[in-house]
Amino acid sequence: MRLNAVFPNFQADSTQGPIDFYKWLGDSWGVLFSHPSDFTPVCTTELGRIAVHMGEFKKRNVKLLALSCDKLTDHKNWVADIKSYCLDIKGDFPFPIIADEKRNLAVKLDMLDEEMKDDVEAGLTVRALYIIGPDKKLKLSMHYPFSTGRNVE
Repeated sequence: MRLNAVFPNFQADSTQGPIDFYKWLGDSWGVLFSHPSDFTPVCTTELGRIAVHMGEFKKRNVKLLALSCDKLTDHKNWVADIKSYCLDIKGDFPFPIIADEKRNLAVKLDMLDEEMKDDVEAGLTVRALYIIGPDKKLKLSMHYPFSTGRNVE
């Protein structure tokens, strides 16, 4: 995907129910980001810190959406784990996490390492981040290895 290309619509299951991306995004900005795996220390702290800052995203009309190749039941259990670690999260977890167990969306959105993309067992999503405008066009993309964490602050 190139900058200003129309970001593809998709449907997916998430921790907050089924998502049709274009309907879910509406007239908001969107940040779609992937993480390698549930229950890992770095991913847990990243999603926890992002959740804590949800108010700042809302002020700017930005919706957040996470994705990994884990199962929906794992995501739901992980949300409870994130909240037990990050006590600053009040109420419901503030953004959905997409379950992409079969890696269909990860492949479609190029969220896999080239050397591991065909390995269904070991090919985890890299840390990818997309910013999508209200016009459904890609405004920014970033990819880095899953061995590299993100500073959310």
